[in-house]
Amino acid sequence: MTAPFTLSHARCLDEEDQLKSFRERFVITDPSLIYLDGNSLGRLPVATVKYLDKAIKEQWGDRLIRSWNEGWYQQSMRLGKKIAQIIGARADEVILSDSTSVNLYKLAYGALKLQEGRVDIISDDLNFPSDLYVLQGLVKQFDNKHTLRLLKSSDGISADLTELLRMFSKQTALISLSHVTFKSAYLYDMEKVSELAHMHGALVLWDLSHSVGALPISLKKSNADLAVGSTYKYLNGGPGSPAFLYVRKDLQEKMQNPIQGWFGERNPFDFKLNYRSSSGIRKYLTGTPPVLSVSGLEPALDMVLEAGIGAIRSKSVAQGEYLIQLASKWLYKPGFRLGSPEFNEKRGSHVSLKHAEGFRICKALLDPDVGESVVVPDFREPNNMRFGITPLYTTYEEIFLAMKKLKLIMEEKIYERYPSTRGKVT
Repeated sequence: MTAPFTLSHARCLDEEDQLKSFRERFVITDPSLIYLDGNSLGRLPVATVKYLDKAIKEQWGDRLIRSWNEGWYQQSMRLGKKIAQIIGARADEVILSDSTSVNLYKLAYGALKLQEGRVDIISDDLNFPSDLYVLQGLVKQFDNKHTLRLLKSSDGISADLTELLRMFSKQTALISLSHVTFKSAYLYDMEKVSELAHMHGALVLWDLSHSVGALPISLKKSNADLAVGSTYKYLNGGPGSPAFLYVRKDLQEKMQNPIQGWFGERNPFDFKLNYRSSSGIRKYLTGTPPVLSVSGLEPALDMVLEAGIGAIRSKSVAQGEYLIQLASKWLYKPGFRLGSPEFNEKRGSHVSLKHAEGFRICKALLDPDVGESVVVPDFREPNNMRFGITPLYTTYEEIFLAMKKLKLIMEEKIYERYPSTRGKVT
């Protein structure tokens, strides 16, 4: 048996990996670059290039407007059905539409209108800021009749469900949370939160952006009300790829879509001057979908379905444990501390390490003149370094080499060479 803190051990783990063949199905132009962005943009699937080439040259270039009746018009519904399989929902409960923030606005608005008379909105201080911005905007839109209350995390990593329960009352209209939080990767117990909320007559709106494609989700089993999510992270749909939304079947006709656009109209090509809402999940569409981005998403979804979300999660857990084991051995003494939950059942598919010099350490990781590889993590204020694990292409060897480079940077204080000036994108 190989020693656990060696490159040969990492390579043995890769040899035993049941998902290792999927890595070859992604565009990797520089094998020495270790991509552990966590996770703001997934790698490009090889098949996506062919799909987009066909969409551009044949569907747009040759078929032109005829392509709308040859598949484009139904894309949002058809790919929504594939996402439904990944998130444990019914095929008629999910649809591709707009961006995550726009979808969150639509569903939160609809929920607040449905819950008229209740005035409390609950979220937490671990939530993605954009989600909170949307909720703050809705409070203003509803003439400040609502109050947005935030569950405070005691450690900046996890949430206390007992404290959440204390916040519920008969005035609670909506709870809006990230299933996996963006900084720490804390994983909420979706079924338990839904149970607590429903006991008090509240609705729950989940942001699945950092969990979809990385771990099992069962919206049906957990009796989830509403959900949104992005497709450019673990679903590898590409920069700005369209988001999706989920509305439980029994809520679809009860809620309204506040952004009435022609793709949500009952028959848009009647060109009626007065809006008539579609029925079912299609009523939550708004404008014309971005066809090329939608086309590029399909092969990535197919890979996730082929690999199986159970196998993906098993590898994610094993690789997360491995990264934490290496960090514990090499990095805790130089001042790092774990910024994610220690236990697997409470952690998503990225691991955060905290250090006061986190930003400059990230700069050193990205420098090709330091160590043997370029390592791409990401930095989240004030001191979070995120390392994303995407099991379809992340290897144990990459994790080993990334942690080894971190060790070198700390031993030689290489980070001191870099300025602390932030760029626009970190």
